[in-house]
Amino acid sequence: MAEKTIAQIPRQVREQYQKGMTAFDRKNFEYAIAIFNQVLAQEPGFFECRQALRVCQHQKSGGASSFFKRMLSGAGSSPLLAKAQMSLNKNPLEAIETAEKILNSDYNSMAAHKLLAEAALAAELPQTAVLSLEIVLKSAPKDEEAQKNLARAYSAAGQGDKAEAIMAELMRLHPEDLQLLDELKDISARKTLSEGGYEALSSGTGSYRDILKDKDKSVALEQEGRQVKTDDVAQRQIAKLEAEIAREPNDMKKLRSVAELYTQQENYDRALETYNRIIEKEGAADSSLQKAIAETTIRKLDHAIKALDPQAPDYAEKAARLKAERDEYILSEARQRVERYPGDLSIRFELAELLFKAGKINEAMPEFQKARDNPHKRIQSMAYLGQCLAAQGKNDMAARQLQNAIKEKIVFDEEKKEMMYALAGVFEKMGKQNEGDELYKQIYEVDMGYKDVMAKVDASYNRK
Repeated sequence: MAEKTIAQIPRQVREQYQKGMTAFDRKNFEYAIAIFNQVLAQEPGFFECRQALRVCQHQKSGGASSFFKRMLSGAGSSPLLAKAQMSLNKNPLEAIETAEKILNSDYNSMAAHKLLAEAALAAELPQTAVLSLEIVLKSAPKDEEAQKNLARAYSAAGQGDKAEAIMAELMRLHPEDLQLLDELKDISARKTLSEGGYEALSSGTGSYRDILKDKDKSVALEQEGRQVKTDDVAQRQIAKLEAEIAREPNDMKKLRSVAELYTQQENYDRALETYNRIIEKEGAADSSLQKAIAETTIRKLDHAIKALDPQAPDYAEKAARLKAERDEYILSEARQRVERYPGDLSIRFELAELLFKAGKINEAMPEFQKARDNPHKRIQSMAYLGQCLAAQGKNDMAARQLQNAIKEKIVFDEEKKEMMYALAGVFEKMGKQNEGDELYKQIYEVDMGYKDVMAKVDASYNRK
């Protein structure tokens, strides 16, 4: 089973999910958790909903519940753990569902997180496994079994670098472990296959020209051939779907598939025409439809820029005009979507981010403040607010925002490194060199190659 994005989820289920998000925004955690579990019962691979459920469980666990209440919830988890363990091999999805029931009342049950991750790997839901294993390792960073499973999950999710780093560190600790060595080789091989184009060879669709002499020319020819074949298949699929739509004119799901196929062919005008056919029948109330239209329009403008002749005397002028048109459209479209869906905080976050990148700090800040109420965007919004305040020279307020964001960020990933690095820079501006140095050291201990932290740490020791 593959994990799915919100765009791949049926409309009815998406609407149910949005109700859960509304409940969360109102801090009605119990109701939100109930809705998210109902959604996941229908679509176990809906990863965005799984993330929302996990955030909701975490927020609930840190709320007003008493120690005695948490003890009671943990006390009842053993029978459920046993039930999940029994269904793990025969029905991993059932095991996931049972593990979630435990986490609904006991977010800190590491046994439930571990079992859920194991079941997720068995069900081929690697991102779901990563979600729980990162939480486990935050609580128990030396749990080597969890580290191994996280490496396997990263590898299955296509994050070969992270998987390789974990296994390499375990090999350093246990150089005599031949099983670890085999797993490290497998992960490295999978990463090479993914990055080097070797997967096509094993499936019979590739050629050794991809990896031997004149590789660049060979790859270009192969891609051109695949594009012709892909366009031919897509056109036949479009014709088939249009015939079915003629019999079932209200099947908007198929009409949307037609639009996506036209986009795949880079026939953006026909794609946009097809999306407008949906609007004519259903209206423009679906925010995901509006987003698809916006993305298609942007891709159309990007394609026009790419199609320009760099040797033409007016190339720079035309490219600049098209880029300005694209950037203006992106910002204008985001503003319109916020006006159309004022309660959709993810759209509000998109607008805030665009305003920030355009240097419109004063306009971005109130949007980030509102976007904080979205559990998916809360931490990012606080981090951006910190950067906005720092840009205005309000370093004490910037530091508080970044500290709050770092505190809520459970996993020590790239995002957390970026926030810590930004906070260290703010501390430096405030003359708090020691606090800044300590943050640089924490990043160094995890990733000494991150930006210039190695030089920062060396400089701190030289000062002393």
